[in-house]
Amino acid sequence: MFRQGLYTVALGAPTAAGKAPLRSRRATIRGTKTLKVLVTGAAGFVGSHLCEALATDGHEVVGVDSFDAYYAARLKRRTAAELRETGVGMIHCDLAGDDLQRLLPESAAVFHLAAQPGISASVGMPVYVRNNIVATHALLETCSTWRQPPLFVYASTSSVYGKRATSPETAAPEPTSYYGVTKLAAEQLALAYWREGRLPVCAMRLYSVYGPRERPDKMFSKLIMSLLAEQEFPLHQGSREHRRSFTYVGDAVAGLVSVLARRSRGEGETFNIGSDIERTTGEVIDATERIVGRKARFRIVPPRPGDQIETRARIEKARKLLGYAPRTTLVEGLERQIAWCRESLLRHAE
Repeated sequence: MFRQGLYTVALGAPTAAGKAPLRSRRATIRGTKTLKVLVTGAAGFVGSHLCEALATDGHEVVGVDSFDAYYAARLKRRTAAELRETGVGMIHCDLAGDDLQRLLPESAAVFHLAAQPGISASVGMPVYVRNNIVATHALLETCSTWRQPPLFVYASTSSVYGKRATSPETAAPEPTSYYGVTKLAAEQLALAYWREGRLPVCAMRLYSVYGPRERPDKMFSKLIMSLLAEQEFPLHQGSREHRRSFTYVGDAVAGLVSVLARRSRGEGETFNIGSDIERTTGEVIDATERIVGRKARFRIVPPRPGDQIETRARIEKARKLLGYAPRTTLVEGLERQIAWCRESLLRHAE
């Protein structure tokens, strides 16, 4: 078992409450010594699971988060409290505005997950530029001044490819959203530091990650909570036929940490990290309805600007160089997320 918070990543079923045995599978980063690791966006969805995985494998983990108000800060504070219980240190820090030299400890590896999310958020381009590009530049500058430059792992996104993300890493990116444009700019900025010999950098393009702690504005969360609360689900027009490489968070984290044991193969490279099985949004809806035991009531809303029509993770490169192999089926992942929503979201909402 490879533990991700309260859930297993690939093997075995969760208990009725969604909790998994507290056992760790160290094979993911076998051969790596204990490291001091810095994770930005640590109180968020993927970042929190990454922190827990690294701490479980014996690394000294320091998490950084600004607790931005994009969604309820109380959810992130609760997550931060859970991380502290596992031994993860937490720093409240705005990467784009605070003195990073003073606040951030020198570390052997930095996983940069903090970002302004959402392809259809109404915050405007300046906020994306600040939180995705300016913040990344400030972090890169800080890391490049450390006595021992850390391995800098940048969490990118399939949104850099544009409406159809079905290509290998060599394809020309054509992003169609503020999010995709600024994430691509920050990705290339990070890789420029590697090209200049200033930092060892690896970029990971994540595909449609879901699972426990998923942001409340994401599709899986909204669908599950609407079913559990017997409320309408806002379905974007035409999206039922959209196809995605839906990737369970444990599999995404396994891809991120895999570079620690294969650093020489990852430096200067870009990898697609996601499930290589394509599903439609309609299939996800049907599967979620079966697990919850309730039919959804839909409210059709306009299409999202910049939305992707199809994503299919081409992961041959990650398989070959990093040994990446996603294992979690859609049903397994949905069962864990639904159990977490029942246990953590509904209970706290009472």
